Amino acid sequence: MSLYRKYRPKKFTEVIGQDHIVRTLQNQIKAGGISHAYLLCGTRGTGKTSIAKIFARLVTGDNPLADGIDIIEIDAASNNRVEDVRDLIEKTKYPPTYSKYKVYIIDEVHMFSNSSFNAFLKTLEEPLPHVIFILATTEPNKLPKTILSRVLRFDVRPVPVELLVKQLTSIFKKEGVIATPEAIRLISEAGNGSVRDALSTAEAVIAYSQNPSEIDVVAVLGKLDIKLLESLLDAIFTRDTKTLDKTLKTIASSSVTLNTVIVDIQKMIKTRFLQNPSKQILDTYKVFAELEMAIKTALNPQSMFDGACILALQ
Repeated sequence: MSLYRKYRPKKFTEVIGQDHIVRTLQNQIKAGGISHAYLLCGTRGTGKTSIAKIFARLVTGDNPLADGIDIIEIDAASNNRVEDVRDLIEKTKYPPTYSKYKVYIIDEVHMFSNSSFNAFLKTLEEPLPHVIFILATTEPNKLPKTILSRVLRFDVRPVPVELLVKQLTSIFKKEGVIATPEAIRLISEAGNGSVRDALSTAEAVIAYSQNPSEIDVVAVLGKLDIKLLESLLDAIFTRDTKTLDKTLKTIASSSVTLNTVIVDIQKMIKTRFLQNPSKQILDTYKVFAELEMAIKTALNPQSMFDGACILALQ
C-alpha cells in the first residue's frame, strides 16, 4: 500500500493545513445546521476528497454499512453526460438505507457538460431533505455561477512546508526510516503544498535509500547542485558570459527537469532580493517567472531556458 493511501486521514484530527474547513464542518454537525450542498476547491493532493469522506461518514452516523449505500462516490470525469446526471437525480429520490442522509461525493465536478450542469441545477434549487452533495474540483472557474451560488464553498489551501515536514517526520518514524532533517525538508518542499505529492516523493526516496540524506533526495528529484545554480546566478548578475556559457552547457548535459531548476532559481533569487533589494534582481526574477509559465508548452525547453538566462544579462 502506498504511503498516501496508508496515511490518508480517517478523522478530522488527522487532516493537516485545513483547520478553517474542519472547524466549520464540525460546528455544523454539532449545531445540526448541515447544508444541502458543499464545494471543495483546491489543487490536487491537498485533502479535498479526504475531507469529503470524513464529513460523509460523520453525518451518516459513522456506520460502515453506509459506505457505498448511503455514501456514493462519483467521478465526474467519466460520468459527465446529461444521462448520467439524470440517473443520479432519479436515484436521490430514494431514502437512505442506514442513516439520516444520503451523501453524494462528486469528484472533478468541473468535468460536467453544460447540459449536465443544467440538469443538476434543478436538484440544487429544490434539495431533498435527506440528500447532501459534496462537490470537489481543481478548477472552480469552470463551474457555472448558478451552481456556485447554491453551494457552501470551501477553498482547500496548499499545505505549508512546516506542516509537511512535521507530517513526514512522524510517518518516517512509524515506517522506521531514518532521514536527515535536510532530506525531509527537501521532500516537503518538492510537494508544493500537496500532501499526496510529498508522500509520493517520499516513497521514491525510500526506494532509493532507507536512510535518505539530502544528496539522496537531490538524486531522486533530479535537482542540480545548489553551487551550480549559485554559479549561474552569479554569472548573470556580474554579466560573466564565459561562466554563464559553461554553466548552461553543464545544465544541458544533465538529466534534470528544467521546471525544477526554474523553481529552485526563483527561490534563490527571492532570497537574494530580500537580503539586498535591487532592480536587477527583481528584473531577473520576472524573467524566470515568465519562463516558468512558457516552458511548459515549449518545443525546445533547453533553448528557451538558455535564452532566458541571456535575456537576464541585459
